[in-house]
Amino acid sequence: MNTPNSTLASAADLPSLDRLLNDPAFAGALSQYARSQVTAALRTHLDALRARALRGELHRDELLAEAISKSIVDALMLHNRPRLLAVFNLTGTVLHTNLGRAQLPEAAGESVARVLRDAVNLEFDLAVGARGDRDALVEPLLCELAGAEAATVVNNNAAGVMLVLNTLANRREVIVSRGELVEIGGAFRIPDVMRCAGAKLVEVGTTNRTHAADYADAIGARSSLLMKVHASNYAISGFTANVDVAELATIGRAHGLPVVVDLGSGSLVDLARWGLPHEPTVRETLAAGADIVAFSADKLLGGPQAGIIVGRADLIRRLKKNPLKRALRVGKLTLAALEPVLALYRAPELLAGRLTTLRLLTRSVAAIQAQAQRLLVSLQNAVGDRYDVVATSMASQIGSGALPVDTLASHGFSIRAIKAKRGSLDRLETAMRGLPKPVIGRISEKTLWLDLRCLEEAHEAAFMAQLHLLRQ
Repeated sequence: MNTPNSTLASAADLPSLDRLLNDPAFAGALSQYARSQVTAALRTHLDALRARALRGELHRDELLAEAISKSIVDALMLHNRPRLLAVFNLTGTVLHTNLGRAQLPEAAGESVARVLRDAVNLEFDLAVGARGDRDALVEPLLCELAGAEAATVVNNNAAGVMLVLNTLANRREVIVSRGELVEIGGAFRIPDVMRCAGAKLVEVGTTNRTHAADYADAIGARSSLLMKVHASNYAISGFTANVDVAELATIGRAHGLPVVVDLGSGSLVDLARWGLPHEPTVRETLAAGADIVAFSADKLLGGPQAGIIVGRADLIRRLKKNPLKRALRVGKLTLAALEPVLALYRAPELLAGRLTTLRLLTRSVAAIQAQAQRLLVSLQNAVGDRYDVVATSMASQIGSGALPVDTLASHGFSIRAIKAKRGSLDRLETAMRGLPKPVIGRISEKTLWLDLRCLEEAHEAAFMAQLHLLRQ
């Protein structure tokens, strides 16, 4: 039996839109969201109430101004919720392309916040009081860290490669090993980038073996440069041969052709000093004889999305004069984030503590395992008895094409549904993605895996604080 305040209401009982907008219950909503948004949301809500009234499903207490106001505020909060959200990356991939790759250190966030609201000297030379070059904000740092003559920055590494090819090889030939014609995420392929840049691809060697003579024999009157591409996201093993940068540089000098290296991840330091696998550094590549090196800022470097090009001063000047450079240039926020990240490399002894990417890559297995034990009971209680949660060892990966066959020992949780109790991994994974700060794991082999490598202790409390919402 219905109580008096919850008896069914008819469509005629609905309050008017104007009456509700003038009701004190709507003062807060109008103050926060303005009359236009509240009015539009209110019309939609009243239409829904009217439809329910006609079906005999509407109760009178749902027509109170306070109840309608709450519904409107809830709807507007959801409607105005940012689409770009911070998430907990528990996928086991540290540099996850779909999750924004490198997490920036505090210094970068503070720098971006500092320049957001003020006019800044983006292209103004304070020393001479005239227009300047925005690259000058980071070029000295890049040259210092990489041992380069000059540098420039564009919006990502693919753009950097395209700018180099369009500037130095437009309507001319570029010689590349067949084993380096890679495809990166999103089906972007080196041959396609070359075609868009106006360069003609000349493939040499075979998929697994390319020799110095293959490059030398392919050089002709239309040749513009020799190119070497980082093998992103895969590795060829077994009966293989390739030409290193030093040998390629010797061939290039003999024929007056520059050597361009797409280094991909672009590490500025030798990761081996922290017990990680060695990845060729930018400095090593230039020292070996490369004339131009292009690499990403948001991978192993640990900075914002950007493409960095370093090398010979005369070639960098040509890149800067290309009209395409203006279309590919970065804005003040990218430069504001990039400069402090680069500055961290001046103190390599402190880098593992200050650079977020390196800190995550070097977390000890013991620390991650201890964290899993701390969280185990809370997580099991949160997901309920329909699921079995086990703390277990895992293998993380660096990601984004860096060291594709190397893994990092880690720890985390394997979660399996208990069929007898009708648990569903898809339902649980969806619920985790729906948390205020979404939790992103991965489902494989009928198991939901949550790798804790990227859950630093400083964020542990925030992670645990929302687990109870999984029970709702």
